[in-house]
Amino acid sequence: MNNNAEVRNQLVRMLTLRQAHMDFEDAVADFPAEQINTRLPNADYTFWHLLEHIRICQKDILDYIQSDNYHWPNFPDDLWPDPSAETDLTGWQQTIAQFYADRQALVAIINDPAVDLFAPLPNSGEHRHNILREINVIASHNAYHTGELAIMRQVMGLWPS
Repeated sequence: MNNNAEVRNQLVRMLTLRQAHMDFEDAVADFPAEQINTRLPNADYTFWHLLEHIRICQKDILDYIQSDNYHWPNFPDDLWPDPSAETDLTGWQQTIAQFYADRQALVAIINDPAVDLFAPLPNSGEHRHNILREINVIASHNAYHTGELAIMRQVMGLWPS
């Protein structure tokens, strides 16, 4: 068995397939457009805010991997949309499309045999983060918030019958 190929295969699967959790595609499928700016009771964010947060964080990891001049975001302000921000159906769909495009860019990095998944990233300093770690971080972050989105839909009765 080629362990390098197997590690790459598993990382891609973590990002793209349903495994021990709902996948992103199912969580956003058939979402009612009139609810994208709905805020659950006692929640600080809307459905779109959560979706945009997932997209922003994944893009941040992609930038961290790719950039020689990466700048750390300020948490939480740079990783969430403004609490008063709203979007329309086009903005919702753009968030989803950009999420898919950035995820595909991560998959391309993983699948590139010239990329060393274990080499320290140039911006990681003493932490010596590598691509393997970053893919694990974003895959778990995406899974966590995808589950949150699914639960929010359940609480609000927004799943198709």
